[in-house]
Amino acid sequence: MGEGTGWAVDVVVLTMNDRHVEFRDAMASVLAQKGVSLRTVIVGNGVEPDYVPTGVLSVALPENTGIPEGRNVGARALAGPGAGEFLLFFDNDAILPETDTVARLVAEFDRHPDVAYVQPRIADPATGETLGRWVPRLKSSDARRPGVVTVMAEGIVLIRRTDFEAVGGWPGHFFLFHEGIDLSWRLWDLGKTGWYAAGVEVHHPATNPARHGPFYRMVARNRVWVAYRRLPAPLVPVYLAAWTLICVYRFRSTGQLGVWFKGLAEGLRGGHGERRPMSWRTVWRLTRAGRPPII
Repeated sequence: MGEGTGWAVDVVVLTMNDRHVEFRDAMASVLAQKGVSLRTVIVGNGVEPDYVPTGVLSVALPENTGIPEGRNVGARALAGPGAGEFLLFFDNDAILPETDTVARLVAEFDRHPDVAYVQPRIADPATGETLGRWVPRLKSSDARRPGVVTVMAEGIVLIRRTDFEAVGGWPGHFFLFHEGIDLSWRLWDLGKTGWYAAGVEVHHPATNPARHGPFYRMVARNRVWVAYRRLPAPLVPVYLAAWTLICVYRFRSTGQLGVWFKGLAEGLRGGHGERRPMSWRTVWRLTRAGRPPII
């Protein structure tokens, strides 16, 4: 389960038994890591995992709880005595291309001691392209520029466990989409930051998130939930107005605006859960970092 006597890292991977080749390749790249001590758990989201390498823990959930809650389950399964200092959340169709990829991500915490999470540069293995949505900052044209970031691409991210647990983990009821915004804002509200390690490359196929059936409904609903849960009251309508304009522009030619507005209405009706707005100091810190929490 990885070699070396370095930092301890707990790896959480989800499966629905629908990516037989990709999943095995992903796990092989995880288990080949050196320079860190790894423990790995595979969470079957609504399934009994059909592939569990020797020495890897598995958890089978009776129903599909969604990605964020599945990751919470995995993190809890590796908690307690012997828990790693870091949690690596890793999509089951991603690849760690070098055997020191995780060790290099961990090393970023030594260089930037105020960070709670480190995001690698994600690239499509066939084209080498890094999509704009994989670069967690507003100006994403230069994917090879590292720096402080205020959100995250949730599929591949390394988080310090103490910070993750301090803020309560992923928002499990989001099911899918925008859970990384909610989590990263809470980590910033601890007084921490995020770091984009552009020099550390991880591979992931450049798929379209709209391939998921509930995409348009959930991205709208979850934007409302993020705003209600995390923003000071005066910023909630500003955030929602800004994102309504942005999404109407982005999705105007998809034929899905009606679905998007239904998701918006669903979010406005409630269901967001706890309301724990960030401090105005955090609003200012996010703004100084290049992304005020209204866009």
